[in-house]
Amino acid sequence: MSVQIGTSGWSYDHWENVLYPSALPPRDRLRYYVGSFGTVELNASFYRWPRAVSFASWRRRLPEGFLLSVKAPRGLTHGKRLYSPEVWIDRIASCWHELRDRRAVLLVQLPPSMERDDARLGYFLDRLPEWIRVAVEFRHDSWHTEEVFALLERHGAAYCITSGARLPCILRATAPFVYIRMHGPDHDYLYGGSYSDAELGWWAGRIREWQDAGTEVFVYFNNDGDGNAVRNAFTLRGMVDG
Repeated sequence: MSVQIGTSGWSYDHWENVLYPSALPPRDRLRYYVGSFGTVELNASFYRWPRAVSFASWRRRLPEGFLLSVKAPRGLTHGKRLYSPEVWIDRIASCWHELRDRRAVLLVQLPPSMERDDARLGYFLDRLPEWIRVAVEFRHDSWHTEEVFALLERHGAAYCITSGARLPCILRATAPFVYIRMHGPDHDYLYGGSYSDAELGWWAGRIREWQDAGTEVFVYFNNDGDGNAVRNAFTLRGMVDG
């Protein structure tokens, strides 16, 4: 099965002379990015959900075979906390439809203050169209139970595996695909630092195990500072392909 490795976002000024040439206009960054990676996780959608025409534009601009994962809007996850999700689901679905064969996974990140609520999560997943692949990232420890894993499995939703400061790293596959977010190796701060070759080698081993089991894998590096995400993604991809 395929392994898709990329970064969380692509438009960063501090990636100049790391992934992008000097003085490259921001509007051209995606064009350069797709020349190096086959997938990306859109994070800006969390702060402001794009219009359907934006998704249609990405579909036209992304090359064949490229896959776009998208973070769900905070209005759904942090504002409504998944309560009465129908309006947001309809809006997401209409936009998701525009991506067609460029769509990968919808990432639903729940806030750290949101404790376990199986009924609310189940209600949301019940109403999400089956053709939208979804991964759920939990930030409150109460969610990490066998009952919640079973709930995700029943809906074909992926448990989002995380690597980062004070976040539990639970290697659990609850869907036909695995979704991994690499928030950085620093034990105290999220999104910082660069993973060592030994750390990335360990992850490469786990990814190959999922591959051998017939599971598709998506990996996104979120330690964007100093271009670490770019370098780490290149290194991990080389290890997995090697």
